[in-house]
Amino acid sequence: MASPGPGAGSDDIDLYELLGVDKTASQNDIKKAYRKLALQHHPDKVPEDQRVESEAKFKSVTQAYEILRDEEKRAFYDKHGMAAFDPSRGGGMGEEVDINDILAQMFGMGVGGGMGGPGGGPRRPRRGADEESKYSVSLEDLYKGKTVKFAANKNVICGTCKGTGGKEKVKPQQCDRCKGHGMVEAFRQVGPGLVTRESAVCDRCQGSGNYFKEKDRCKKCKGKRTVPETKPLEIYIPRGSRQGERIVLEGEADQNPDQTPGNLVFVLDEEPHEVFNRIGNDLSADMDITVAEALCGFSRVVVQHLDGRGIHINHPRGKVLHPGQVLKVQGEGMPVKRGDAKGDLYLVVKIQFPEDGWLKDDAAYESLQKLLPGPPPEIKADEIDDVAYEDDADIDEMGANSGDPRFGDGWEDDDDEAGGQAQCAQQ
Repeated sequence: MASPGPGAGSDDIDLYELLGVDKTASQNDIKKAYRKLALQHHPDKVPEDQRVESEAKFKSVTQAYEILRDEEKRAFYDKHGMAAFDPSRGGGMGEEVDINDILAQMFGMGVGGGMGGPGGGPRRPRRGADEESKYSVSLEDLYKGKTVKFAANKNVICGTCKGTGGKEKVKPQQCDRCKGHGMVEAFRQVGPGLVTRESAVCDRCQGSGNYFKEKDRCKKCKGKRTVPETKPLEIYIPRGSRQGERIVLEGEADQNPDQTPGNLVFVLDEEPHEVFNRIGNDLSADMDITVAEALCGFSRVVVQHLDGRGIHINHPRGKVLHPGQVLKVQGEGMPVKRGDAKGDLYLVVKIQFPEDGWLKDDAAYESLQKLLPGPPPEIKADEIDDVAYEDDADIDEMGANSGDPRFGDGWEDDDDEAGGQAQCAQQ
């Protein structure tokens, strides 16, 4: 028996359960779940005897997605359940779902013969695909914020023919290949002896459903209905922005007739920095000091910040700094978006020791030795060996060529690899 759709009046239906996601699922998780289920239950993807049930399930998950993908509708559903979408109970969000609109955006297909198929009525303008690209940005620009101006090359609707593709007052012919639908059935081989049927944009009319003879085509666009254009644009990167954040220019993607233009989307890609490391709103940097400063204190600028300011540290005498010790400077990290607050700056102590032979005579060594703390208590032993040693060894070579699995963190191998090794040993 086919499951009722969300609009069928069932109060106990759980849209999240229908899509197989948690109530805290992100929009991306909801979209992924819907895409998987829509492909699984699409009527064109199942045997003939399963199409009625599959179509009911398909429409059900599609209407669930239509509600949960919209934050306002989702909030209504979370608060009131399906009663908010039942017109008989005064629900104000129960408008008809255009399944073809959703599928055209996500898959390029429609229900019952493709986009604009028989019985579908006049095709409504659909939203074009978003155009996404990475934008590399320095940590300095993320700290201070940045406005970027650039020239975008895009396709726009031809101004001469207004996107028809033909000369003025010339009526187009219906495309005889797609019968005016703009989409055609195509077969694609997906494996040996396996062929799948899918909808594709008609290559003769470029999806318009109409066709002009060559003599009747627009001279400017040559019948393509769009022309290339260079348009000045700009994006603003707010201070405190992070890796992976999306900067969206709405409606600035390529234009196509019968479509609402999609968005230009720039995904921020934070460049590595020579001095600072960033986690969230906090920064860290090495603080290089000398042995004398570690023992005797200092007062100086230890690092230049991302906005050019010098960060001055006044470390008093009597407080010895040790290698790897961390100093925390509150309020000197990255800016927090939509506010004046900032994260913290962590300074990791790196002590620069002098070169060999920096003291020139025995008297200097003896004077320094008197000032420094003495050696630890003597270790008593039954026998003492005076041994030779290397002073530039690498601890990572410990256990090399010994066969011990602990060399190179061998104990941390995946279970599958360990199991494979055990099987090989038994054989």
